[in-house]
Amino acid sequence: MTSLLKKALSDALAARDYTSLTPVQEAVTKPELEGADMLVSAQTGSGKTVGFGLAIAPTVLEGERFEAAGAPLALIVAPTRELAMQVKRELAWLYAQAGVVMASCVGGMDMRDERRALERGAHMVVATPGRLRDHIMRGSIDLSGVRAVVLDEADEMLDLGFREDLEFILGEAPEERQTLLFSATVPRAIAKLAESYQRDAVRVETVSGASQHADIEYRAMAVSARDGENAIINVLRFFEAPNAIVFCNTRAMVNRLTTRLSNRGFPVVALSGELTQSERTHALQAMRDGRARVCVATDVAARGIDLPNLDLVVHAELPSSHETLLHRSGRTGRAGRKGVSALIVPPAARKKAERILHFAKLKAEWGEAPSAEEVTAADEARMVEDPAWLEEIPGSDIGAVNMLVGRFAPEQIAAAYLRLYHAHHTPPEELSAVDAKPAPRKAFGPSVWFSVAGGRAADAEPRRLLPMLCKAGGLTKDDIGAIRVQQDVSYVELREGAVDGFLSELGEAMTVEDGAQVVRLDKAPDLGPGGGKPGGFKGKPRGPKREYGDKPRGPKRDFAEGPRKPKREWDGEDKPRKPKREYEDKPRKPRAEKASEGTTTPVDWNDAPTPRVKKPKGAPKGGAPKQRSKERREYDGAVAPKRRSDGDGPKRRSFDDKPKRRTEGDGTPKRAFEGGGKPKRRSDAADTSKRFERPGKKGPPPPKGKPSSKKNRARAAAKGGNSVPKRRG
Repeated sequence: MTSLLKKALSDALAARDYTSLTPVQEAVTKPELEGADMLVSAQTGSGKTVGFGLAIAPTVLEGERFEAAGAPLALIVAPTRELAMQVKRELAWLYAQAGVVMASCVGGMDMRDERRALERGAHMVVATPGRLRDHIMRGSIDLSGVRAVVLDEADEMLDLGFREDLEFILGEAPEERQTLLFSATVPRAIAKLAESYQRDAVRVETVSGASQHADIEYRAMAVSARDGENAIINVLRFFEAPNAIVFCNTRAMVNRLTTRLSNRGFPVVALSGELTQSERTHALQAMRDGRARVCVATDVAARGIDLPNLDLVVHAELPSSHETLLHRSGRTGRAGRKGVSALIVPPAARKKAERILHFAKLKAEWGEAPSAEEVTAADEARMVEDPAWLEEIPGSDIGAVNMLVGRFAPEQIAAAYLRLYHAHHTPPEELSAVDAKPAPRKAFGPSVWFSVAGGRAADAEPRRLLPMLCKAGGLTKDDIGAIRVQQDVSYVELREGAVDGFLSELGEAMTVEDGAQVVRLDKAPDLGPGGGKPGGFKGKPRGPKREYGDKPRGPKRDFAEGPRKPKREWDGEDKPRKPKREYEDKPRKPRAEKASEGTTTPVDWNDAPTPRVKKPKGAPKGGAPKQRSKERREYDGAVAPKRRSDGDGPKRRSFDDKPKRRTEGDGTPKRAFEGGGKPKRRSDAADTSKRFERPGKKGPPPPKGKPSSKKNRARAAAKGGNSVPKRRG
C-alpha cells in the first residue's frame, strides 16, 4: 500500500473518529497479506465492513484516487438488502476522498435504474446474489475488470440457499482476482467453497471460543408456559433500551407480537420477509430517528441490521442453532458498546436452551424474568438518576415553578409527578412463579365407600361423577378420594368427616342426578386385581419380575482363536423347494372363449344375434352398451371381437340397410311418399354439383368415377333417358 493511499484512508478514518483499529481490521491489513485470498471468521459488529474495505484497497486502488468509472473493479456480495445497503454506506465514506463511484444491485429495487447506473460506470458494486446473477445473465454488468470479490456473511448466504448463485458469480469473475470470505462461523460448506474458489487462502480467526461476544451480557430467563409474552413486556420495560429488537421464528409470531406490543403502548415496527423494500426501509428509519423503539423481526429479515443504539436483543422464541443465536445477539454490543441478549425460556425449552448455549460456548446468567415490582423499582431508579434534577431552572419556567410551589404542598407535587410519569410508561405484567408446583396432597385418612348406580355401561366417568357428587352432596373435590367405575356400578371413596354432611344433603331418598341410587358400604369393595382402574390387569396376577443379572454371562470370545465359522449353507436335502410353476405349460384360451367366460352356453361371434351374456359382479346397471369406438362395443361385461369385412366373419352392416329418419325444419318427420317408388328429389338452384340435364330428357345420372363413352351413351338412349354429353378436349 502506497503512502498516498494510506493517507487517504487514514484521513477518512480520522473523520469518523477512529483512534485505533479493531482486531479483525488489524489482522486483514497486515503487510504480508496484501493481495492474498483470505477466509476470515469474526463476530458480527467487530468492524468487518471497514476491515475488508481496507484489505482490498491495494488491489483495486493503485494510486491515491480512482480513475474514470467504467467496469467495476470490486464486487461485494451480501445476503440481504439491508446489509448490502449498509456495506455501500460504509465503503462510500471510506473511499470518499479517493473519488469512488458506488453502485448497488439488490432485490426489491428498480432494475432499470440499476442498469442505467452500471452503464454510467462504477468502481465498486454491492449486490445480493439473486439480483447480481440476473444482471450477469442479462449482460447488464461487465465483470471482466473485477480485481477483488468479497463474500460477506458467507455462511448465511449458504443457509438461505444461494450456493448455486455464488458458484455462478464466482465462475463468471476473472480467475486472477483476490477473493475474501467473511463469516461469523466457518462450517464445512464454507471451507469447501473456499477450497474451490480461492487460491492458497489464508485462515484468519480473530475470535476465540472463550471470548465469544465479550461485550454482550447473556441472560436466560425462565418463565412459565403461559407467561412468555408477558415476560417480553417486562424485559422491555426493565431495561428501557433506546432501541431493542425481538426475534421470532415465524411471520405469524411477528404479526401477533407486534399487535400485542402496539396495544400495550410500545412504539413498535415489524420486519419480516413479506414486507416490500419500501416498508422495510421506513421501518428501519423509524428505529433510527426515534419514532420506534422496538423492532419485532425474523432471523432472515434482521440479518445485517445495524442500529446505532441497539442495546437489547430479546429471543422471544429460541433459535434453531447456536450459529443463529450468535447472529441474533451480534446485532447489539457493536463497536465497543455494551449490550444484553435475553433468552425467554419456558419449562419445555430448558434443555434446548442449555444445549444451544453449550454449543455456542457461551455462559448465561440464569434467573427469572423481571417481576412487576422489579420493573417499578427500575423505573424509580431511572427517575431519580435523571440528570434533569440537577439542571438549573430556565428563566421561562420560573413563574410556573413558583406558582406550583405556592399553590400545592410538596407531597402533592411529588404525587402528581409520579402519576404523570407512570402514565407515560407501559405498566408491567404480573408473572406467575416458574417453580410453583401444586402442593402435595395430604394423606386422605379414614374413609367410607359408597356405591352409585351406573357404570361403564351407562357411560359413567370420574370426570362426570365428581361434579355430580359435589353438587348433590355439598362436597369439595378434597372430600372425594378414589373413584372406581365398574361395568354396572361405580364406587366412590369419601372422607369420613364429610360423610354426615353428605348423607344429610342427599336425604332419605339417597339419590343424585338422574335418580342414581347411592348406597353406603360397610367395607371397601373388592375390585379384584388392578384395583378396578382402567387398564388394570384383569386376569391372572403376574409373577416376580425377572432379574437379568441372575443369569451369568458366558465367557467372551477370544479373537485370537481366528475368525468365526461360516454359517451352514443349505444343501437342498433338509427341505427342498417346490418346483417353479411354468406358466407356458397351460395353453391360453382363445379370445372368443375368454370373452364368453361366465356364460351358460359358448359364444360363437360369427353367429347372429349375439347371445345374452351373464353380467359379472360389480358391472354397472342398464342394458345399453357403452360405445367405446366404431368397431368395439361392450355388452354388459363381455367384449365382442372386431367385425371384419373379409374372412369367414359376417360383413359389416351397410348404412343403406336402415334409412335415416328425415325431418322437417321444425323437427316433425316428413310426409311419406304416397307411391310405390322413391320420392322425387327436389332440385336446388344453388347446388352447382348437379349435372346438367336437358329439358324433356330425364333419366338416371351416369355412374360416378367412370368416363363417358359411345357405348354408355347408346345404352342410355335405348332406355329412353337423356344421353350423356360427349366430353370435349
